[in-house]
Order: sequence, then C-alpha cells, then structure tokens
Amino acid sequence: MRGDLEQARGRAPRGGVERSLSPALQAWLDAESLQGRTVLDVGTGTGRLALHVAPRARRVVGIDTDAGALVEARRRAHRGGHANVVFVVADAEQADYRALGPPDVVVAHLCVSDAIVERAGAALPPGGVLAFAAFHVDQWRETGRVSRFAYEPERARAVLGANGFAVERLEVEQEVTRFASAAEALQATGDHRPRWETDGRWAAWERFVLDGGRALTHSRLVALARREGTARR
Repeated sequence: MRGDLEQARGRAPRGGVERSLSPALQAWLDAESLQGRTVLDVGTGTGRLALHVAPRARRVVGIDTDAGALVEARRRAHRGGHANVVFVVADAEQADYRALGPPDVVVAHLCVSDAIVERAGAALPPGGVLAFAAFHVDQWRETGRVSRFAYEPERARAVLGANGFAVERLEVEQEVTRFASAAEALQATGDHRPRWETDGRWAAWERFVLDGGRALTHSRLVALARREGTARR
C-alpha cells in the first residue's frame, strides 16, 4: 500500500491541505491506560502518533514502508528524548505484528485497510485495543471518487466484528477547507495532482473548481475497538 493511502502517514504536503492528527483519536488514546503496554503504530510516517503516546507507554514501535520518513521520525524521537520508541521499515499489510514485539495496542492514523484490521486482530491479546482514524467515504468527495481505503460506519463495524473486535467508540470527523479563488484551490492541491491524474480525480477536481467550486472536504472515520475475550485492564 506504499503509495495508495493518500497522505496516509501524516506527512505534510507542500500544497497545504494536510490535516492534523484526529482530535477524537488523540482524546480516546489519552483516556486509555498505556502504562506497561506496548503500542504498535502502523503507517507511522514521521512518527506523530507514535510520539504522542510514547510518554505514557512502556514501548512504542512505529512501522512504515517509507525509510526516509522513518529517518525524520527517529530524529524527532531523539530530540524529544523518547528512548522507548523504535521505528522499523515494514509493510503494515504484510508484517506479522507479533514478530515486532507482541503489541497490547495497535494504532493507525489514515493508514487503515481490511488487511491491517485482520493483522491487528491476529496479534492483539484479549482486551487489546485497536484505535484508528481512517478515510471516510466523504473524503475529498469533490473529486468524484471514493478511495478504496474509505470506510462508512457500518462497513467498519462489520470488518472489526469479523476480526474479533467489539466497537466501543466510533464517529465521523469532518472539516471543509475553503479557498478564495480557483488558483488558490488548484495550488493548494498541487501535490496531489500526479496521483489524482492517474485515476481521473484531477480532471474532476479541476472541473469542479473551474465551475465555481471553492471547497475540499476532509472526512475521517475514527474508531476504538477492543479484542474480545476479557475486560479492559
């Protein structure tokens, strides 16, 4: 999934439409006891989410296929004094999460797929937590195409349930970026153009903008689910 999850790992595009970490996901993880637990951050990118939870966890492992992003993640961890964080080059859809050091909690920010949920379900112990922000089906709806990694609430619940999770929290976060002009809209999304051109989204977005459209929707489905089997610790 190296290039398919659009801006999946939280690296800020020069175009200026990158979103911050999900407020709901951060709040839910802040309320979760991580003391003595190992957290696996899949699709960690430059480590924003991994470093957010690091002060409260025993150990944090961040994985990503982008070795360059992990160099920056390691720099950030060093600057922040987070000696309990390691970053490993690995594919979140292929890796055996147990081999990375059995996790108690798996987290992901805009790097979510059915395969990732399946691997989390296989690796987490009863009572273990999977918490993520995924693309919602309304993500970038102005481009006229739904990402193949986008979820609607019912499908997310079904995938989680099929992999042994009980959903405790689920909501949709939505923001709309508004532009003052067509030129601003096209410039702000310029970093997406090479990818969007391959599947027709750029042409649709350009038509939308030139016809007077001045908004771009960012929509995330945020979930926290617990591996069934025991009560939470």
